[in-house]
Amino acid sequence: MRLITSVHTAQNIFLKLKQQGKRTGFVPTMGAFHEGHLSLMRQARKECDVVVVSLFVNPAQFGPKEDLSRYPRDLGKDRALAASAGADYLFVPRASDMYAPEFLTRVRVDVLSDGLCGRFRPGHFDGVVLVVAKLLNIVQPERMFLGQKDAQQVAVIRRMTDDLNFSVKLRVCPVVREKDGLAMSSRNRYLSDEDRVRAAGIYAALSAAREAVARGESDAQRIILQIKQLINDGTGASIEYVSCVDIKTLKDVGKINGKVMIAVAARVGNTRLIDNIIVRPSS
Repeated sequence: MRLITSVHTAQNIFLKLKQQGKRTGFVPTMGAFHEGHLSLMRQARKECDVVVVSLFVNPAQFGPKEDLSRYPRDLGKDRALAASAGADYLFVPRASDMYAPEFLTRVRVDVLSDGLCGRFRPGHFDGVVLVVAKLLNIVQPERMFLGQKDAQQVAVIRRMTDDLNFSVKLRVCPVVREKDGLAMSSRNRYLSDEDRVRAAGIYAALSAAREAVARGESDAQRIILQIKQLINDGTGASIEYVSCVDIKTLKDVGKINGKVMIAVAARVGNTRLIDNIIVRPSS
């Protein structure tokens, strides 16, 4: 596996691969790899001729009071893991190359960026779509692999790539979970042992909601109240939101009539965790 740090070098390499007719699969990341990341890389390996993984802790998507400075970084370990998962290139651009001092451009996806996590992280998704647009221009992949855990991010990126006529095909892969159901996340390493046990209650609450829908419950507000009560009783987490939304528009729904996403954001200790499930009526 080759490590690339220069944007100019990356552009030259990836353009030549495209000209050779190679199908490039791209996995954008901020590093601190876990099995969720590796599952995306393995899927890209199955579907593509060349697998490119980017590792860039993007300052544009962190707010002033968020954890940019302490976000976990271990390039040596990540490099070994990416190679083991079948990556051909690990692209680790310098921040000074991605955002020069005179950088003035902004990208924004209205509406989809404003709800759910967007209410609590203003500007976050503007930073996400900006960096993804830049990375897509550099890598020029045929397919980009994303995880369902970051469902709002997926929706925002999909809209951006559609609206700006990127030719990339998005492949959204399932949430990868620990044995107790906790969604894998780089931020899980912030959890104390006690908080780690409590955090599993988030998925337990979502699972109970899925069972309620399967039994015929369709009132979104009753589902939301049930989840909140289970999280409060089982984890003591500080809930930011519990929402039932249309999977494409991310608009709140009153009734669960078709495919609906139930999304949660909560803080366990000092760690912010997100999770979601997709439900639909049984009949």
